[in-house]
Amino acid sequence: MNTLFDKIWDAHIVQKVEDGPTQLYIERLYCHEVTSPQAFDELRSRGIGCLRPERIYCMPDHNIPTLEQEKPIKDAVSRKQVDTLMSNAKQFGLSMFGIKHPKNGIIHVVGPELGLTLPGMTIVCGDSHTSTHGAMGAVAFGIGTSEVGMVMASQCILQQKPKAMRINVEGTLGKGVTSKDVALYIMSQMTTSGATGYFVEYAGSVVRAMSMESRLTLCNLSIEMGARGGMVAPDEVTYEYIKGREYAPQGEAWDKALAYWKTLYSGDDAIFDKEYTFHAKDIEPRITYGTNPGMGIGITEQVPAIDSIDEAGKVSYLKSLEYMGFEAGKQLLGQPIDYVFIGSCTNGRIEDFRAFAQIVKGRKKADTVTAWIVPGSWSVQRQIVAEGIDKILEEAGFELRQPGCSACLAMNDDKVPAGKYCVSTSNRNFEGRQGPGARTILASPYVAAAAAITGCITDPRELL
Repeated sequence: MNTLFDKIWDAHIVQKVEDGPTQLYIERLYCHEVTSPQAFDELRSRGIGCLRPERIYCMPDHNIPTLEQEKPIKDAVSRKQVDTLMSNAKQFGLSMFGIKHPKNGIIHVVGPELGLTLPGMTIVCGDSHTSTHGAMGAVAFGIGTSEVGMVMASQCILQQKPKAMRINVEGTLGKGVTSKDVALYIMSQMTTSGATGYFVEYAGSVVRAMSMESRLTLCNLSIEMGARGGMVAPDEVTYEYIKGREYAPQGEAWDKALAYWKTLYSGDDAIFDKEYTFHAKDIEPRITYGTNPGMGIGITEQVPAIDSIDEAGKVSYLKSLEYMGFEAGKQLLGQPIDYVFIGSCTNGRIEDFRAFAQIVKGRKKADTVTAWIVPGSWSVQRQIVAEGIDKILEEAGFELRQPGCSACLAMNDDKVPAGKYCVSTSNRNFEGRQGPGARTILASPYVAAAAAITGCITDPRELL
């Protein structure tokens, strides 16, 4: 039997070239302001429009401010990118959820929460973290600017079919351990290139027990180990999450869709090109110590000793530690931090803010910490208010900001100053990712909350 990935991919093949790329039919294109302008310009230069505009949804997220969104964007470059997306969407007749629109947010948060992302779909966006949508049982992957134009014009894309990999995670997660920790652990074991050329299906008892929001976090980080995308087979968790959402099928259409979705799984005899199994008992709350997401440790562990690093990697390893200001062989518990960021397409959903609030409730933010608390969408912000989480945050000394990509990347006002440490729930800790010279420590909402309260890297299990 074919794998889940094979079933969806092969069902969308329009034309296959022997030993060459596949022409793949795409059901959903998401557009944000950064990678779309050139694609729209290409369509204009050719005098053509979008083939099926109803399949395309646009929204700004990278460049928008997270304070005073009702005012014009101050940065000229950001303002131009956002304005250009709005004018392009209008000209080409596309659905546009602009700044302050009740459906606006980070595109990889909004798609699933609106029911625009559905099992069995092929989904693309000019953004590497499009892999997030695979948690819904879809084949979703990031594409380049010229490919965005190709999909707009033809609703198809030329792609070499990736290989299939399955990663099983078995057991039961311990106290304070989240899907973010699972992803960071897998990356530390497989490295940031361990899944290059593959589409990953996540399976096993740990994954089956995860909420949909946790699965979205897990699949979001697939790209950070080199994978083309990540996915989870749809099940009752998926169906319950989708049912009743604004763009989800209704009535007879729901029954028909559900019948199809229940065929989307990898059978017992499915053959994967590679398969790995990891165990929940080996995973504790995680943090990163270096400048790529694979450079991570359990929160009670030590930064790896230099003699544990292979010869080929020692130079980059030492360079990374120098940038971060850390020492090999040392623990990071108690390391003072300056900033905390909760948000992004990795951890900007309501579940993440519930976890953060669980730790900060009844406590106070450390005076030495600047915290950016940024919902992934206006829908998430409304939930935060409805559940009273905003009051918990306010009483603890935190300020709830407006939705956007925020401090995940230095393309808006939320930049971490040079040399400062930020415990971040985002997805990348590259040099300068959160601002020139910024030092990023990736972690879960629990770890971020513990750091925000204590002013240093703290095991969240001590506060739960």
